[in-house]
Amino acid sequence: MFVGLLALIAAALFTGAAFYINFAEQPARLTLDDRSLLAQWKPAYKRGYSMQATLAIVGFLLGLLSWWLTGRLAFIAGAMLMVANWPWTMFGILPTNNILMATELSDAGAHTRALLVRWNGLHAVRTALGGLAVVSFLVALW
Repeated sequence: MFVGLLALIAAALFTGAAFYINFAEQPARLTLDDRSLLAQWKPAYKRGYSMQATLAIVGFLLGLLSWWLTGRLAFIAGAMLMVANWPWTMFGILPTNNILMATELSDAGAHTRALLVRWNGLHAVRTALGGLAVVSFLVALW
């Protein structure tokens, strides 16, 4: 069960970080002017990406190992929810990210702000996937 607890911790860390981005960082960032908004988002995204990508893979692998050790289907469900963040990011979020990253700060405007508002909604799916993984791991540990 120790490995299952580690899977839960990875999922909880992932979800906490994603939740913070959606409900604290992004709303605060949206109070900035368009250029500053984009200037703050770019480095924050790069740093957050590496952290969340790692947590998603660690949570997946620990969930998979926990399922293999116990046979509890809720562990595999949690693992799949964690790894689902990768394709969602690649196909759901990355097109928006690429546009934002390619936008020069001098070109930031209303369209950039609209993309960043949209990005927050897309990122909320990651928060939901992480939250569902936490629930799955809790059920498996019950």
